[in-house]
Amino acid sequence: MTPYKLLSLLLSYPEAELHALRGEIREATYGLPEDPVREAILAFLDGTHRWDCSDAQEAYVGSFDFNRRAGLYLTYAYQGDRRQRGVALLKLRRLYERLGVQARSNELPDYLPLMLELADMLEPAQAREFLGEFRVAIELIHAALADQRSPYLPLLSALSALLGPAAEADLAEVLRLAYEGPPEEQVGLEPFAPPEVMPTRVPEAV
Repeated sequence: MTPYKLLSLLLSYPEAELHALRGEIREATYGLPEDPVREAILAFLDGTHRWDCSDAQEAYVGSFDFNRRAGLYLTYAYQGDRRQRGVALLKLRRLYERLGVQARSNELPDYLPLMLELADMLEPAQAREFLGEFRVAIELIHAALADQRSPYLPLLSALSALLGPAAEADLAEVLRLAYEGPPEEQVGLEPFAPPEVMPTRVPEAV
């Protein structure tokens, strides 16, 4: 498995079937090059090795569902629930379709684990370019997990290491969004995304 695939699995909601794969995920992690990415993923696995499935689910919800800065839906950081977000979601959905990525019916296309699945299909430079467009949102999650001392922090550290140093402008934007929050719609009450983008079950707002 590539680091992107491992991070996709570990950042997905830990259903029982997925939680049962932790041993295989650890073995696959040992097969990565010895670098900060590998060490960060192993740090997460070592720090959470005593978790049963309910522990994992409780920690996941506590880390990602109760702090909008840590939400895993990346366009939300930039667009909030404005109509402009729908355009970004539609572009992502069409990109998935072109590359043959099967979007999960219960998730929006900007869900980070799903985006990591797409990155897993790309060449390393392409994957970095693709995810680099969302670097501010990724670093916002990283900072939020650091603030709450989340056990999931090493996984975002691993992703940051994969993408390389963040630009100063991106880090400044992270600080701005952390202070101001995502933008709000000023006019109209239309849905924020067209029907073809919406999942079967819309996730709760982060």
